[in-house]
Amino acid sequence: MGNRVKGRVKKKSIRAASHSGMSSKRKLSRMGKKQKKDHAGLDATFIGRSACLKKLQISLKDFRRLCILKGVYPREPRGRTPSKKKGQVYYHIKDVRAIAHEPLLQKFREFRGFMKKVRKAAGRNEKDEAARKESYAPSYTLHHLVRERYPRFVDALSDIDDALALVYLFAALPSTGRVASKITKKAQMLAANWGAYCATTSSITKSFVSVKGIYLEASIQNCKICWVVPHAFTQNIPSDVDFRVMTTFFEFYETLLGFVMYKLYNDIGVRYPLPVTGADVSNSSSVLAANLHVFNKILQSGGSAASNAVTAAVEQQTSSNMDESDGAKDSNSKRALLKTVNDALLKVQGEEDENEDDDEEDVDISAPLKAALESMNRDEENTVGIGNSVTLDDDASKRKRLFAGLTFFISREVPKGYLELVCLAYGGKVGWEGKDSPISIKDPTITHHIIDRPKLPSSYDSLPKSREFIQPQWILDSSNFHFLLPTSKYGLGVELPPHLSPWVDNEEEGYTPLYAEEIECLKSGQPLPNDVIENEISSDDEKESSVQSEDKNVAEDGTTSDEEEEEEEEGEAEKKAAQQKKNTDEEAQKL
Repeated sequence: MGNRVKGRVKKKSIRAASHSGMSSKRKLSRMGKKQKKDHAGLDATFIGRSACLKKLQISLKDFRRLCILKGVYPREPRGRTPSKKKGQVYYHIKDVRAIAHEPLLQKFREFRGFMKKVRKAAGRNEKDEAARKESYAPSYTLHHLVRERYPRFVDALSDIDDALALVYLFAALPSTGRVASKITKKAQMLAANWGAYCATTSSITKSFVSVKGIYLEASIQNCKICWVVPHAFTQNIPSDVDFRVMTTFFEFYETLLGFVMYKLYNDIGVRYPLPVTGADVSNSSSVLAANLHVFNKILQSGGSAASNAVTAAVEQQTSSNMDESDGAKDSNSKRALLKTVNDALLKVQGEEDENEDDDEEDVDISAPLKAALESMNRDEENTVGIGNSVTLDDDASKRKRLFAGLTFFISREVPKGYLELVCLAYGGKVGWEGKDSPISIKDPTITHHIIDRPKLPSSYDSLPKSREFIQPQWILDSSNFHFLLPTSKYGLGVELPPHLSPWVDNEEEGYTPLYAEEIECLKSGQPLPNDVIENEISSDDEKESSVQSEDKNVAEDGTTSDEEEEEEEEGEAEKKAAQQKKNTDEEAQKL
């Protein structure tokens, strides 16, 4: 019984209140467990940034990097703020627990300890020891984070808009102290790889030039991807931008784009990354041109459709002949395979008019070859890749046929990057002023010469007269409307029509610009509306009036100049007469 005295009331538990008549067990069963502070509600759900740093035992710099790489963002609690603290940054407790179990957190701690050793050796002036330790720096990869954040390929493909915008931005920035040269080169290579794929698969659907840059949109596997390409100007790096945060984003986006482009290139049978060397980049005018050159070389080396069709036809006809013939004619059928593809093609086209002897050694492959070539011509334009090639959809096939048969030449004052991308995506051929250009400036096959000058220089007089000189806006407007617009409104020195955005829905806005109506009438073959005709007449009248006023001003300037010259001559004659009179008066006084 212990110290309990018989007949005395049992003492209450210490945990129960002194004024309560219930024991602690009875009170817990009736009223529930008493909640401790910061263990329930908003105070337990959201945690401040300083508490996160204390809980994870890392610095603010490493915490920011982990949040960016893991995709963790601050949360704003609904209703009241935890602990009645306004203006503070809060994170969800589940996000903090996920960061606590991240393998990168241990890597960051190892790297912090490694840097302490390097600084210690450098402080002792042991430079060799510090350089030796630098080779043992801890390394890490972000592959598991990409697989964790994007479990499906479609999820990653639909979320690369920001990644492409940042990559193109770093590709346009100069390599200064805050932007390392290796980051700039890597961004240029990623942008060139993406552009080469979009140009080859005819994925570019929309383009628009604005003050901020060139907006482009691509359709890949039914996903709309939009990004911004900065203008080709000298970029001044602002001082109020934290490039450490942007570099962390680029680190993750580099891994994400690597995953996405490996899958896209693998679908068309091309190995990624492309084997582009430094010599290829140095010998090209741009990184995109070098990547396109290597890309096309790989596609051509994989075997063209014509050679594959000829090979299949020869093998099929040879196998049937070998089954019918005896074993003694095996050597003759093998010798028949030595006929070249050119001979077979010439036989199909009928260019060989002479009758050849019908020997038993010859194998007739003209009939199966002709059938194979006819089927190949129908499918060759709609397929891209090597081996397991990808078949383009109907929209991509229409885009590829828009500029088919047209050859563009880009003058040196025109930015080549996005124009080359759009021209190639819509089936055209592109040349430029440079040693690596596939087309010379004097090539007679050039149909459109893109130039951005008020008038042609005298050096262009020797060029062929079969080409048309246009401004760059013609390329973008024709691709956006999927129609070859008249070049008369885009000639040199001509006031350009309005550059309409392809993302604006005229029916939803309730207003259709006059130029859009004019283009729709041209596409459908209908007569132009009266508003468009009146607008063109008024614009022509304004131009004529401006020209007449300029001529009038010039004529008035000429007449006024003539009057001024006459007045000056009269004044000089009066001065001479006055001087002569003065001289005669002086001589008369002397006499």
